[in-house]
Amino acid sequence: MAEKDQEFIEYLVKSIVNHPEDVKTERTVDERGVLITLHINQEDMGYVIGRQGQTARALRILLKTVGAKSDARVNLKIFEPEGERRAHHERRATEMPAAEKRHGESGLVSDSDLADLGI
Repeated sequence: MAEKDQEFIEYLVKSIVNHPEDVKTERTVDERGVLITLHINQEDMGYVIGRQGQTARALRILLKTVGAKSDARVNLKIFEPEGERRAHHERRATEMPAAEKRHGESGLVSDSDLADLGI
């Protein structure tokens, strides 16, 4: 049976993604507290992380607040398959026009960066 913190994070995430059927969580408890590992469709990663990680940060804060009600230390880990980030950046590099490559390499966020995140 899922605990309230696990049900809460699943409800929130399913509300903001395009593939709610792919949202799954794993809940583990150890001496450091509760760890909820969130599994989502890779296409929804931008929605869950948000600009500069703001959405993920907000989800973690809300989850810690829910855990505090029951005196539990709750943390959230967003699962990312091994090598997925590198593959994503390699795909973008081959698809981007030369002008955008130069712009993106300067460390600035381009419109295509935001589009890739679904923003």
